Amino acid sequence: MTTGLEPREFTWVIAGRLAVSERIGGYGFQHRRVRREEEIAWLQAKGVNAVLSLLDGNQNLAAYEAAGFSFAHQPLSDLEPGTVRAVFGAVHAMLEAPGAVLLVHRDIIDDALAGVLAGYLVFSQRIDDPIIATAVIQEILKRPLGPRGRGVISLGAGA
Repeated sequence: MTTGLEPREFTWVIAGRLAVSERIGGYGFQHRRVRREEEIAWLQAKGVNAVLSLLDGNQNLAAYEAAGFSFAHQPLSDLEPGTVRAVFGAVHAMLEAPGAVLLVHRDIIDDALAGVLAGYLVFSQRIDDPIIATAVIQEILKRPLGPRGRGVISLGAGA
């Protein structure tokens, strides 16, 4: 039996290595410290040991440090090529650590985050074709990817 509480929209993008979810503990008026602690316990039980926050602010970073997670903060405040490529680099660097099991989160899983994840699959050369990466991330996240998200996927090619 797993302890804690599963984070909202938790999904493995690369089984056992890279996951995505909504912000730990919820966001806005829904954020609760107790919920955050329960979700951190659940993540630890699932083997997650690193967190990349794509929030604009530094929320939860102290909680990740206290929990013993390796963590980084790379704001995804816009979808400009430099910003998106910086996120690709941060994900790649964190996954390079031996035994790293990484959770990437933003307040919610939106088109921007979905597009960045698909673009990372291309960037990391796990998938060669941006069209296939689009189909794969839509299947993984169980949601269609709109034009905003589709627009960043090709940034992973040749980055």
